[in-house]
Amino acid sequence: MAPGIVEPAVPQESSHSLSSLTGAYDDTLRFYLNGTKVVLDSADPEVTLLEYLRGIGLTGTKLGCAEGGCGACTVVISQFNPTTKQIYHASVNACLAPLVSVDGKHVITVEGIGNVKRPHPAQERIAKGNGSQCGFCTPGIVMSLYALLRNDSDPSQHDVEEAFDGNLCRCTGYRPILDAAQSFSIERVCGKAKANGGSGCCKDGVDSGDGDSQPIKRFTPPGFIDYKPDTELIFPPALRKHEFKPLAFGNKRKRWYRPVTLQQLLEIKSVYHSAKIIGGSTETQIETKFKGMNYSVSVFVGDISELRQFSFQDGYLEIGGNVVLTDLETICKDAIKHYGEVRGQPFAAILKQIRYFAGRQIRNVGTPAGNLSTASPISDLNPVFVASNATLIAKSLDEATEIPISAFFKGYRTTALPPDAIIASIRIPAAKEKGEYMRAYKQAKRKDDDIAIVNAAMRVTVDESQVVESVDLVYGGMGPITIAAKNAMVFLRGKKISELKTLEGVMSALEEDFDLRFGVPGGMATYRKSLALSFFYKFYHEVLIQLNTEEAQVDAQAIGEINRDISFGLKDHKAAEAYTQKILGSERPHVAAMKQCTGEAQYTDDIPLQKNELYGCLVLSTKAHAKLISVNPEPSLDLSGVVTWVDHHDLASPEANWWGAPSCDEVFFAVDEVCTAGQPIGMILADTAKRAEMAARSVEIEYEDLPAIFTIEEAIEKESYFSHFRYIKKGDVEKAFAEADHVFTGIARMGGQEHFYLETQACLAVPKLEDGEMEIFSSTQNPAETQAYVSKVTGVPANKIVSRVKRMGGGFGGKETRSIQLAGIVATAAKKVRRPVRCMLNRDEDIMTSGQRHPFLARWKVAVNKDGKLQALDADVFCNGGWSQDLSGAVVERAITHIDGVYSIPAIHVRGRVAKTNTVSNTAFRGFGGPQGMFIAETYMSEIADHLKIPVEKLREINMYTPETNMITHFNQELKDWYVPLMWKQVQEESNYAQRRQDIEEFNKTHKWNKRGLAIIPTKFGISFTALFLNQAGALVHIYHDGSVLVAHGGTEMGQGLHTKMTMIAAEALQVSQDNVHISDTATNTVANSSSTAASASSDLNGYAIWNACQQLNERLQPYREKLGPNATMKDIAHAAYFDRVNLSAQGFYRTPNIGYIWGENTGQMFFYFTQGVAAAEVEIDTLTGDWTCRRADIKMDVGRSINPAIDYGQIEGAFVQGQGLFTTEEMLWHRASGQIFTRGPGAYKIPGFRDIPQEFNVTLLKDVEWENLRTIQRSRGVGEPPLFMGSSVFFAIRDALKAARAEFGEYEILHLQSPATPERIRVSCADPILKRAWVEPREGEKSFFVAI
Repeated sequence: MAPGIVEPAVPQESSHSLSSLTGAYDDTLRFYLNGTKVVLDSADPEVTLLEYLRGIGLTGTKLGCAEGGCGACTVVISQFNPTTKQIYHASVNACLAPLVSVDGKHVITVEGIGNVKRPHPAQERIAKGNGSQCGFCTPGIVMSLYALLRNDSDPSQHDVEEAFDGNLCRCTGYRPILDAAQSFSIERVCGKAKANGGSGCCKDGVDSGDGDSQPIKRFTPPGFIDYKPDTELIFPPALRKHEFKPLAFGNKRKRWYRPVTLQQLLEIKSVYHSAKIIGGSTETQIETKFKGMNYSVSVFVGDISELRQFSFQDGYLEIGGNVVLTDLETICKDAIKHYGEVRGQPFAAILKQIRYFAGRQIRNVGTPAGNLSTASPISDLNPVFVASNATLIAKSLDEATEIPISAFFKGYRTTALPPDAIIASIRIPAAKEKGEYMRAYKQAKRKDDDIAIVNAAMRVTVDESQVVESVDLVYGGMGPITIAAKNAMVFLRGKKISELKTLEGVMSALEEDFDLRFGVPGGMATYRKSLALSFFYKFYHEVLIQLNTEEAQVDAQAIGEINRDISFGLKDHKAAEAYTQKILGSERPHVAAMKQCTGEAQYTDDIPLQKNELYGCLVLSTKAHAKLISVNPEPSLDLSGVVTWVDHHDLASPEANWWGAPSCDEVFFAVDEVCTAGQPIGMILADTAKRAEMAARSVEIEYEDLPAIFTIEEAIEKESYFSHFRYIKKGDVEKAFAEADHVFTGIARMGGQEHFYLETQACLAVPKLEDGEMEIFSSTQNPAETQAYVSKVTGVPANKIVSRVKRMGGGFGGKETRSIQLAGIVATAAKKVRRPVRCMLNRDEDIMTSGQRHPFLARWKVAVNKDGKLQALDADVFCNGGWSQDLSGAVVERAITHIDGVYSIPAIHVRGRVAKTNTVSNTAFRGFGGPQGMFIAETYMSEIADHLKIPVEKLREINMYTPETNMITHFNQELKDWYVPLMWKQVQEESNYAQRRQDIEEFNKTHKWNKRGLAIIPTKFGISFTALFLNQAGALVHIYHDGSVLVAHGGTEMGQGLHTKMTMIAAEALQVSQDNVHISDTATNTVANSSSTAASASSDLNGYAIWNACQQLNERLQPYREKLGPNATMKDIAHAAYFDRVNLSAQGFYRTPNIGYIWGENTGQMFFYFTQGVAAAEVEIDTLTGDWTCRRADIKMDVGRSINPAIDYGQIEGAFVQGQGLFTTEEMLWHRASGQIFTRGPGAYKIPGFRDIPQEFNVTLLKDVEWENLRTIQRSRGVGEPPLFMGSSVFFAIRDALKAARAEFGEYEILHLQSPATPERIRVSCADPILKRAWVEPREGEKSFFVAI
């Protein structure tokens, strides 16, 4: 970690003045928590609200990122709003909110609104609606919905759709959450709504004829609790009378003040200029948490009502500097009404920018003054303030100063604010009644809750002859500060705007203003420059339309942006009717869903503190490749609360430092050399997590840099590979190439993907005092391997180590092996100090240490005949393994087994290598190489179709495996129960694919800048571990006296519903209700030697093991069933059997039959079966900006006979959206200069959000077929991984749209589109004149700022 940056201590004279000034301040915090009064006489000024809540046992509120980007920590703070003079229930990020900010307010957590026995309707509907899978994000989502309902008990569908813009979920795909939430929307709850069987709601545009006097009759979906707003927690009456007193807290390290009047604030600033002013703490908390900043004096200004007022003046709106952005939205709406739409243009611009400004939780606390004072070069509001000629009123104790905001920004993060002044208010002029035009623009990687790549605000005034009188073209993201395009502005003044040469002149001037070099900080030089030009192009034509001029040719299609409709989706809930049994085959919620929705579900870091427990913080390498010259922990050991330093010297032996599977080539602690940034060097132990973090920054490390390799291309050039090499060869490839009509070559390239499970890696090690025993609570998919390596590092046999996992907050493969690293280090620390040790990684630490999906590169050559039939494939496939092998060999093996897609290719020769680089060690991730292999396949299919000038749908169809052509894969496995061709046909029919293809062609003919695309993608995914020995599972089933059943199996629950399916299997087998069956946790002392929960095989393996155990029990209990009759309960049967001394416990076992592939020989069966599917997707792109939306997706999966269709639908939707992220928004970047990963949190790394999912999202399961050859439990198919590749249908639809965009400007060259198709990649793949003039070429030797590995 970087050394902490500490401000100078308070000068003695300032300290004396400050203490005398604030000596009368109170030091007691008073607030309400879930309806109960709390009084704190000694509050730690550095504690966040989240830390306080979790510290007192309210662990339902989760830590997901610590930067306000994921929403897992959302709570509601009810307060009297001094701006609106009303009670407002604010959803807030508890990870950012200082504890001292809640004085006089009511804090409501997920535990405060309901519990399992009496849930709040929001909790119940999300749980029963299958809106919770892993559940880690769920409390935050529940609280965002709760906040919406508290502020408006009858929200519109649009309000509901936007309520979650500050929340992320990695499991569900969002559709079931939105469906549950929409049940509260006024359009759904009105008893008169047509959707509810009524004659028509007024919101439907129907006059009910009843007048306005009738109250709305609420419609509650069947089976759900009525929502009654009048039964909610009241705002405590005592708080209505709460006297806000000035507060002062502190310790030696930090002082925190809370003035309640402007005068008090100015007095503090007058005696201590450098006091840090805190409004929403959205920036400050990130600075202290991740950058090691320490502000010795902080002043919280959120409760100064004078700074939260506003007024409409004759020519301007004046807003208090500390008006929160949520209130600014309302104020701007009112301002537009007050001044009218024409004069209200500046406020409309602000409103537009706020809409996509962070999430609601941030907007509830963020302020304009905070935006201005932090002086971010990508602030969304600052360009609007500058362009509107707004003025800032700075106040100090002595004077008030007016500062034009155009002169406020002096340099990167520096401003003209006097050191003793604060931003009191901002005056924003209204526009002129005639001749003034203003607009704002923004482009980011993701539409909602994302920082801008480039934003802009543009204002122009023209006289009656359309000559420009004044102009402001102001940009963010184009320099170190909010910057005006000065050359363009100078050129435009005095020009007639409607003349075409005016547009050309401004565009040329903009090129001069923003002459970015290729290696510009922040990267994306061409894209950013093109956005600067495109934004003005849009603005120019918007102005011309407003002028209604006939002189100029108006490009009306350049105007506007892509807007989404309210999203919806359909599922076939009758898919399993034909085979549903008493329990199996029925739709049932996740067994822990209600606990997860009420915050009662326990995760690793929720386990109560153990006596004498310590916290660990990793000390990580900051270099990509270097010798370790020295490591000195002594400075950290002198700090308060620090106990010890742990490193490789504390292991049982030098050999114990080595770990890894299957190759033991990685060390827990670096010894003499570091091979990647983020490699653990040691761990600091302290009595609090915060102290451990602080101390970790003080460890002194000296390096000597060594050459580093980052990308696959660099590794190939330097021949840096691991020894693992695999190939598959079938048929005469050389002959096929010689005889084919065509031979095409190409390169397929795709980036990696961060798992972004909401719960980061976490571990608690509890040493016992006898025999070296230890209990390990770890968030892991692999308890058995955790046990094995903890045994190794502690030097005791495995029988003295118990590894446990109750549940994980997501895994996706990232906790299959990489969790071992943290568990081994924490166990080493616990053994050293003989005390419990806990560590939960911060999001940045997790991303730096835990690996990602492997980036891939393939060089392919394909032989094809004139009729489109593939003849041969030759390919070299490379994956970026990172600095150690981990599971990279197996990943590349699966990639080359899936490189055929669903296509029969007579001759194939493919080779797979693992590149060795100095990046984080890449690992398992949902799909495990399969998606990469199939992406290569669909890339060559797309490009071949373009070469042959035939529809790619036709090329795919004529080359599919079919019984009429060939059903044997290139690894010589026969395809059985093959339904891809059937689903291909059904999806096209059900989605009206052919008609939509025609509609899209017509749309693209008539739309110059917006283009639509359509793609349909098939998949087959092999189910089994490719390592034969892993295809086994054990289970233990106990029946107790009271008839209750306890099941233990080797699989772990990470949200995928495994425990739900396993309890259903046991209940069906034993003929009891599912409620009667319980799974406590997964532990190595109940089921030994388990395989990791992975490969989509866990239901197959563990399900059959449980079934096997239940069969044994049924055989023993059969005499008692016969004796006691059909009405006997399990309690009666078990009781009778017990008294006859019958064993009521059984151990089950299962191993997958008939598999065992031999590499090289190309013999033996690779997979037990294949899960199959087909997905079609339609997109629309804005080629001027790279913005896009998925308009529709239709997915059909063959999951065999589903054990639980509700769980399977959740897996399909979640996997699809995760796959969509992989192929579109999720881009992993490294900072070239430091060699460190840049995308290390939600601020820089963008997983899909609620409003990124398909607007129409339809999912069905294949039905009305027979699965004659499927020999699995219930004849079901594994479903966790296979649907992920379906998300690529969005990528290939984008490619389809891009082909139309390129053709618009005469570009017909084959498009080589890399994954992910980010907005940047979409824009730079176009061929329009604006892009060409914005193109930036690297100068000799110049390299990009970021590296995509």
